[in-house]
Amino acid sequence: MNTIVSQYFSGIVSGSDENINLAEATLYIAQIEYPHLDTSAYLSILDAMAAELREIIPIDSSAKSTISLINEYLFDTLGFSGNWRSFNDPRNSFLNEVLDRKLGIPISLSLLYMEIGKRLGLELYGVSFPGHFLVKLIHEKEEFIIDPFSGGVVLVEAELLERLKHFSEDRQSRWNLEELLQPASNKEVLIRILRNLKNIYIEVDDLQHALHVTNLQLILDPDSADGLRDRGFIYESLDCYRAASEDFQRYLVLNPAANDCQSIQSRLSGLQHSISRLH
Repeated sequence: MNTIVSQYFSGIVSGSDENINLAEATLYIAQIEYPHLDTSAYLSILDAMAAELREIIPIDSSAKSTISLINEYLFDTLGFSGNWRSFNDPRNSFLNEVLDRKLGIPISLSLLYMEIGKRLGLELYGVSFPGHFLVKLIHEKEEFIIDPFSGGVVLVEAELLERLKHFSEDRQSRWNLEELLQPASNKEVLIRILRNLKNIYIEVDDLQHALHVTNLQLILDPDSADGLRDRGFIYESLDCYRAASEDFQRYLVLNPAANDCQSIQSRLSGLQHSISRLH
């Protein structure tokens, strides 16, 4: 099933970025965990939610009023909320589970917000803000930064700068707020979802799922040095020595000045010894 998922996922994310159906792509990611998932049923749920909102929001509604009505519908009427208590539960990253349980993390709730908004004809984009994914609404040359994880609150510049204080002063000095608020591409959104999942699965030592997620990440970005290195570690832990060796070698070609270059070279030597013992 995971081979089939990879094939369908490859088809969805191939071609131009703007033509990627984010909701469909994330539902195929969920099929790693739920192989019999009916993706069309969940896409229909999104369509139905947008249809209900279309009846609620006046045609001439202002941006602030539209945001307020979407927030009231999603977070008050339907009860969606951020899963603060079990943030690292992998279910928070799967769109089907978010729709069923009405719980999510910043990026999955942002994805839900964007998908509903896009069906309403709104110009919404994901924002890969440090530490916390956000949504940008552009309306008649005005921009609004929305935090679906916090109930759809609209953040002003002072609040965004305050959030950056949680990071080191050295990193802050290199950041430009305007650059940080640039729209993320569809592929960047998917890569961030997959990285989150990979880290969660590695943390709980679920290496098979971590491997499947990393394979999808590398479909999106085949030359991701970090992705190849991480998959090398996973393969090594699964005793797939030849595959691990190939990924580590590719990692060093892509990133010859890596800080962990010597460490990876040492692992490669050990892997070559393990491979030779198999013959």
